[in-house]
Order: sequence, then C-alpha cells, then structure tokens
Amino acid sequence: MKPLVSVVIPCFNQGKYIEKALQSVLDQSYFDWECIIINDGSTDNISEIAKIWLDKDSRFLYFQKENGGLCSARNFGIKKSKGEYILTLDADDYYHSTFIEKGINLLINDLEIGVVSSWGMRFVDDKQYDIFKPNGKTIKDFLFCNAAIGTSLFRKECWERTGGYDENMKLGYEDWEFYIRVCRLGWDVHIIQEVLFYYRQHQVSMRTIAINDYDKKIKSYIFLKHQELYIQYFEDFVENGLSNVENLRNENLKIRNKIDYKLGKNLLLPLRFFKSIFRK
Repeated sequence: MKPLVSVVIPCFNQGKYIEKALQSVLDQSYFDWECIIINDGSTDNISEIAKIWLDKDSRFLYFQKENGGLCSARNFGIKKSKGEYILTLDADDYYHSTFIEKGINLLINDLEIGVVSSWGMRFVDDKQYDIFKPNGKTIKDFLFCNAAIGTSLFRKECWERTGGYDENMKLGYEDWEFYIRVCRLGWDVHIIQEVLFYYRQHQVSMRTIAINDYDKKIKSYIFLKHQELYIQYFEDFVENGLSNVENLRNENLKIRNKIDYKLGKNLLLPLRFFKSIFRK
C-alpha cells in the first residue's frame, strides 16, 4: 500500500480561486491522498464551494476555524491530517498532475530529503509569463533567502520535530523560516527541475507586502531567532551583508551615470546658481 499524502489548503476569502487548486489535486496521478480544506475565518462562499467538492470525492475534507493567519491554518490542517507526508497548497495556486507522484518517490527513496519542491511558473488570469527556478539543497542555501517555493511536499516528521509553522510570523516568509528549521535538523530540500507549480501573481499579495513593507522586520526576526546558526556561519553572514552594500552602491552608480541623470543634473545647474545668489 502506498503512503497517504495529506494536502492542506488554507483559504481566507479566496473562494473564487480555490476550485482550480482543488481540481489540480483531483487530477494527481498519485491516488493515495486526502485533501483538507481549511476555512480560516472566510466571509465568502467557501463553505458552499467546499460542499460541492466533498460530494464529488470522499477524499476531500472540510474544516473551519477562526481567522488566525496562514501559519495557524496550516498547523490546524496538519493536526487534522492522517498522512505520513504533507503537501501544502495555497488556495489561489495549483500543482501539475504529476507533482505528488514524482515528489513522493524522491522522499521514499532518499531518507536525507525532508522537503520536495519544484520550479514554478507565475501566471495572471490565464497568461503564464515567468518561470522561477529555486535551488533548494542544504542549510547554507537557506541562510539569507528562501531557496524553495512557499508550498511544498514534506515528511510529517519534519513538521512534528520542528514544532510546525511559527504562528508569530503573520507578515510573511513563514515558509522560509520553516525550511531553515528543517535543514537545521539535517534534512535536505530537493528541487525537481521541472515546472510543476503554478503561482497566481496578484498586484498586491501577502508576498509583495512582505517584500515592500516588512522585509527588514521579518529578516531581523529570523536572524535573531536563529542567531546561534548565524554565529556559526558568521563569515558567510558578513560576506552577504557586505555584498548587499556593494550591490546597492553599484546600482546607485549605474543610476548616476545614466544620461537622463546627467542631463537632469546639468539642467538644474542654473537653478542652483540663482538659488545660491538669493541666499547671499
């Protein structure tokens, strides 16, 4: 008998997207799965949509809870799960039909792998426009950025031994921090070098808000939470910080050397001249 995979799909007011996610689970070439839909305090029609899918296939399950954020919803769903392996999936994204089969074979045949992810494709509506290729691998690859997709297939043991997703992380990057803890326990993250994941790009999303508004705050939380790790890799930490400063300086120099910048600077010279006169 093949191992059971529990697919956990939190949903907060994303009912208009979730059917594509659910269909991608139903279309999986790997049959031994259960799909747990978590209504995380939604105010849309997700309960009615879920009922349709529960009637369609008994492998779909539905639970609802008070809104607590993504980490809380994922942990809630995993606690309800019966599978030896967990696949997280956001309600507005979807997977290729072969992902679970390819991922589970890797996890079964290599005990050093704790997490399996893949390359991904960003899309808006029906337009696919960008492929992203994370690297995965070991703890060193996850020190300063997320080297895997936010949703992934992993051993339930990884979740149990790490203590699950950090529910204090409500601003984003929770998946990156989870992978850091998994890798610290000695597991690797394997990336299937095929586009098997499809990410719906919104103009404004939790990811874009995290990057634009809270990047420093979240990274500070992660670095301080794992300060022993970053002390262990102190030379890498220093190198990364100095490289970022150098990259910013180089970008600034590129901007200053652009013709438009130089032209604007020259056009402002007369204005600055008269300004200096009036100051006198």
